Amino acid sequence: MASFKIEGGHKLSGSITPQGAKNEALQIICAVLLTDKKVTVNNIPNIIDVNKLIFILGELGVKIEKISKNSYTFQADDLNLNYLESEEFKRDGSSLRGSIMIVGPLLARFGKGYIPRPGGDKIGRRRLDTHFEGFIRLGATFRYNKEESFYGVEAKELFGTDMLLDEASVTGTANILMAAVLATGTTTIYNAACEPYIQQLSKMLNAMGAKITGVGSNLLHIEGVKSLHGCEHTVLPDMIEIGSWIGMAVMTRSALTIKNVSWKDLGQIPNVFRKLGIKLEKRNDDIFIPEQESYEIQNYIDGSVLTISDAPWPGFTPDLLSIVLVIATQAKGTVLIHQKMFESRLFFVDKLIDMGAKVILCDPHRATVIGHDFQSMLKATNMTSPDIRAGVSLLIAALSAKGTSIINNIEQIDRGYEDIDQRLRAIGAKIERIEN
Repeated sequence: MASFKIEGGHKLSGSITPQGAKNEALQIICAVLLTDKKVTVNNIPNIIDVNKLIFILGELGVKIEKISKNSYTFQADDLNLNYLESEEFKRDGSSLRGSIMIVGPLLARFGKGYIPRPGGDKIGRRRLDTHFEGFIRLGATFRYNKEESFYGVEAKELFGTDMLLDEASVTGTANILMAAVLATGTTTIYNAACEPYIQQLSKMLNAMGAKITGVGSNLLHIEGVKSLHGCEHTVLPDMIEIGSWIGMAVMTRSALTIKNVSWKDLGQIPNVFRKLGIKLEKRNDDIFIPEQESYEIQNYIDGSVLTISDAPWPGFTPDLLSIVLVIATQAKGTVLIHQKMFESRLFFVDKLIDMGAKVILCDPHRATVIGHDFQSMLKATNMTSPDIRAGVSLLIAALSAKGTSIINNIEQIDRGYEDIDQRLRAIGAKIERIEN
C-alpha cells in the first residue's frame, strides 16, 4: 500500500494536458466486444480501473495490441466465453464497477452475459436495476445467484422495444444502448443519459455501422443491425481531471494553463467555477487560470447563499462536487454544497475540518462551507483517501496546506488519475510517492 507525502504551500506553474476520460474509456473498451473486427482506440488513460478492464478483456480472449502508451487495438474474434463462469472472472470482475458494461455487448452478440456484483467507490448505493430492467425489456431472461452475488442475462434473440428508464444512469444507458444496436427491430430509450461520454459512445457505434439517432438528447432511437465492423476512436479529455487541475491552481494561488480541454464538452463546469469567483480564460481550446490572491463566491440575485448541486447532464457532474467543496474552504463567502446523487460522498469533510476548514456537515447530502479567504491556511495532517474524487480533493487541500501531509490508500487516486505525482512535480508541486 503506497502513500503520498506532500509539502504544501508551493506555487505551481506552466501547463498540463488532461488524460483521456476514464468514464468514456470504460464504455468504449466494452464496445469492442460487439464486433469480430479490429477496433483502434486512442487517448486511453493509463490508470488502474481502465487497465483492469483491459486485463479482463484479455482473459476473455480479446486480442489486444498496445500501439503506444495510450493507444490500443482490440479484436474480439475468438472469445473464451467459459471464462465468464470461472472463479477467476468472479474475482476479476468484482473489483471493478465498469465491468458491468461488458454484459450488454456480450448479450447482444452471443446471447448471454454474466457479471459478479461489481466493486468500485464506496460512495453509497449504486443500483444495477436500470441495466437489467433494460435487458429484460429487450427480451432477455434474468437470473441472480445470491450466494455468489452473480448476475446473468440470456436471450436467443433481442427485440427492439420502447423503454423509459427509471433513472438517467450513464452506465445503464451505455449498456442498454450496446445491447440494442444488434437487436431485431427499433428501440427507443427515453430518459437516457446524454453526457458527452454517451455521445462519444454513440458516435463510435455509428462509425461501426450502428443506426443511432437523437445523440445528445435524452431520447435515443436505435435501429438494430445484423453486425458491426471495426473503426478508430479517440477518447475525449477527462472533464473531472480538468476540474481537478483548476482546483489545484486556485488553492495554490498559481497561474496554470490546461491544454486541449475540448471546451464544447465542458457544459456547466466553467460557469460553476466562475460562480465561486474563479477567473478562467478561454485561449483557443485551452483554459488559462491566472494567479488569484482571492476569489469571492457569488450570492444569488436576492442576496441568499449560493447552492451548488449535482444533476444528470447537462447539470453539474457529481464527480466535481468534492473539488468545489475544497476550493470553497479558501474562498471569500459561504456556499451550500448539495450532493443529491450519492449519499456518502461528503463524509470526507471530517479530514478538511481536521485541517482547519470551516465546514458544517448538515446531513449525508449537504455541507455548508464558510470560506477563510486565505486569512487562515489549512494545516497539514495525515489522512486516508476514501474514494477517487475525495482522494484528489484531499490532495488539493494538502498542496495548499502549511506543512507536510501524508495521504494513505492512494491506490484510490491511482484508479482515476494517470501518473498524478509525476505530472504534479513537473509543474512545481512537492509530492513524493512512498511505498509502505
